[in-house]
Amino acid sequence: MKKFEEKKFNIGTLKGISAKNIEEHLKLYAGYVKNTNLILEKIPEYESYAKEDSFAPYVVSEIERRFGFEYNGMRNHEIYFESLSGKVQTLPYDSELKKAITAEWGSFDLWLNRFKSIALTRGIGWAMLYFDRKEKRLLSTWVDEQHLGQLQDCALILALDMWEHAFIYDYPTSEKKKYVDAFFENLNWEAVENNFKKVQ
Repeated sequence: MKKFEEKKFNIGTLKGISAKNIEEHLKLYAGYVKNTNLILEKIPEYESYAKEDSFAPYVVSEIERRFGFEYNGMRNHEIYFESLSGKVQTLPYDSELKKAITAEWGSFDLWLNRFKSIALTRGIGWAMLYFDRKEKRLLSTWVDEQHLGQLQDCALILALDMWEHAFIYDYPTSEKKKYVDAFFENLNWEAVENNFKKVQ
């Protein structure tokens, strides 16, 4: 079976997000990669028990159900960490992504304010910027946890992790707005732009 590989990221010193928080967060990402592979490995094993054990099919279905959580956790974190890798880059005025954001929301600042508001949704989850392949437009939304609410046939352009593990070493939950601001201060918009270019 071909295994998913843990990606390595070039994340330097960040403003407002500590090395400790990044270090612990990367361990969590590694766990998603490991568990995604483990689930794919275990499914055939449990399926082989089905003839002997009438409970085995239920075990398989529960493992299958867990796959979406682990897999999306892996992929979402890859987008998240890639956007913090390299050096801070602003989004050029004439970039295609900025043009698309402006066309959809009226201005970049209007979108940014709305996206930050989405990020402050109560509960655990992700603030997401997607490209809708069918309609050829951008969409911003909140995704509960990571396996609930992902948009069908949409490519993920930008992912902001709003689970407490993403900021708890730096900010209490009552100050998560500071983490959201810090995320955008450290963003490598070139990486985000590249995500957009790939799906055009």
